[in-house]
Amino acid sequence: MPDPSSLRDSTQIVLPRHALDGLRDCLDDRFTITVVETDGYYRIIGSPVEIKAASNYLARNGVAVA
Repeated sequence: MPDPSSLRDSTQIVLPRHALDGLRDCLDDRFTITVVETDGYYRIIGSPVEIKAASNYLARNGVAVA
C-alpha cells in the first residue's frame, strides 16, 4: 500500500496566497481542481493528472512549485 504522504503530494499543491495573484481564476477555468483558502495559503486539490498539469502551468507562469 502506498504511503499516504506520497499520495497527498501527488494530489495537492500548497502555496502562499500571493503566489496565485492574477492566476487563480485561470487555474479554475483550465483545470478540474478545487482551491481551498487556509491561513494565508491556498491548497490546490485535484487528481494526480490535473495537479501535474496545474503545476506545469504555474511553473510556466513563474510560480515556484516544490
